[in-house]
Amino acid sequence: MRRAVALVAGLALAGSAQAAQKLGEAQAQRSPEQVYSAVCGYCHGKNVGPVIRGRGLPAEAVEYQVRHGQNAMPAFRPTEITPAELKALAAWIQTSAADPKEHGQ
Repeated sequence: MRRAVALVAGLALAGSAQAAQKLGEAQAQRSPEQVYSAVCGYCHGKNVGPVIRGRGLPAEAVEYQVRHGQNAMPAFRPTEITPAELKALAAWIQTSAADPKEHGQ
């Protein structure tokens, strides 16, 4: 009986891990531009937060800031920006050109 319960529990855990992986893969489909527009652009470039595009900010610093926040910037959880999205976003911000439509601090 214990073996059967352990087997069922193991299968349930494996199934939930696969479901979580598929969810993460589905969320990782957003491009850096889509993530920036949906999440970052709300403040950055609109006189709320500093302009971050075109500044050559190190990708590692962007990743840290996004996950930990600072001052008025909130931290974003992996459920809001997946690890894969964050890595791509940070690299994109590091190499992005300034957008003349953005303005701010």
